[in-house]
Amino acid sequence: MTDNPAPDGGLTEEERDVLERIDREGIDFLRLQFTDILGTVKNVSVPADQAEKAFTEGIYFDGSSIEGFVRIQESDMRLKPDASTFAVLPWRDTSARLICDVIDTSTGEPFEGDPRAVLKNALERAEEMGYEVNAAPEPEFFLFEEDEEGRATTKTNDAGGYFDVAPKDLASDVRRDIIYGLEDMGFDIEASHHEVAEGQHEINFEYDDALSTADNVATFRTVVRAIAAQHDLHATFMPKPIPKINGSGMHTHISLFQDGENAFHDEDDEFDLSETAKQFTAGILEHAPALAAVTNPTVNSYKRLVPGYEAPVYVAWSDRNRSALIRKPAARVPASSRIEARFPDPSCNPYLAFAVLIHAGLDGVEKGLDCPDPIRENIYEFDEQKREEYGIETLPTNLGEAVDALEDDDTIYEALGPHVGPKFVEAKSTEFAEYLVDVSDWELDRYLEKF
Repeated sequence: MTDNPAPDGGLTEEERDVLERIDREGIDFLRLQFTDILGTVKNVSVPADQAEKAFTEGIYFDGSSIEGFVRIQESDMRLKPDASTFAVLPWRDTSARLICDVIDTSTGEPFEGDPRAVLKNALERAEEMGYEVNAAPEPEFFLFEEDEEGRATTKTNDAGGYFDVAPKDLASDVRRDIIYGLEDMGFDIEASHHEVAEGQHEINFEYDDALSTADNVATFRTVVRAIAAQHDLHATFMPKPIPKINGSGMHTHISLFQDGENAFHDEDDEFDLSETAKQFTAGILEHAPALAAVTNPTVNSYKRLVPGYEAPVYVAWSDRNRSALIRKPAARVPASSRIEARFPDPSCNPYLAFAVLIHAGLDGVEKGLDCPDPIRENIYEFDEQKREEYGIETLPTNLGEAVDALEDDDTIYEALGPHVGPKFVEAKSTEFAEYLVDVSDWELDRYLEKF
């Protein structure tokens, strides 16, 4: 919702409320936050007395220093704070955070290289089709001990497993403090628990509109890391930090609403899914190889996407098992009918990941794509012949294949926009090329003395 500017200085009512909170709560500094195209959170800190100027004029910065933004000869950018994102930082109670949109100073328009703008474009497409998009992610993370110099190790802080309690789960106090911090910043926490792997955890927050949810994912990663550090632990959202155990995913629940009703629900359907929901699902399955480059954007992502560790690699959907790319969770009430994309991981840029998932799904709706039948068997147990019989394809096996699929898929590549698309492909192609020429410890251990 957009407030009408007030006659006294051009501030909206929401912006004036923020200024009052800053004064009332004794805020000294504001962190103006945004992300680069790789999803890394960036921020500039300004004294709180600059808040009104930030709202009315914006804060200028050098865009040429940000990954994937602009060249040095066109470097001036402006941050425009979104007043609805104001939150006091729980670990620094005199500092607050505002998430910003990036403005191109040459045009005065939103910068097309801003990932938040890319997501807004996807939501505008949905709105033009009559839909609102809701999302709820389940980001997983590991907690590792630090060495004597405060650097991260890969030694887990506990030996717990799925839903374990103390003494196996030694991080319940850490999760509690993280939850308190998130709640202080306005999160509605649904659940938290120890995950399958040692040292692995999950904290779920309730669904919201897709833009707010993407903002929340960026904030969530920052809060988790900051509060883990207070416990002398290192939190990582790296998809597969330890070989041969489960990696970290970010299962993402998505639904469309139309005129206040869940457009994904149909009580007369066997799976309680409407035709719109099935077409949306078909769109994601159709574009899955290209989506992977954005939802699983690192070399390490594909160490997670292998059979046998609960990570989905097969392009199919199911209402029962978790080996498929998309699952239809049970819905208690019509409003909760949704699909769950199980392949994204928490290393992704949430703005770009949500944007391409939405565009893929809407493409399925616009084209009226037929959704294949659900696979109710465990696909991990299928041999190649049976997968071919069912017509089940697999996700790319590495980042290079995923980037190639992205470049070949006009719908998903264009969803990133004329600025982010080429920059993203360039960055990821470089990352994969560097990986290919690197020599790993595994290779040294296996070959150095043998040959």
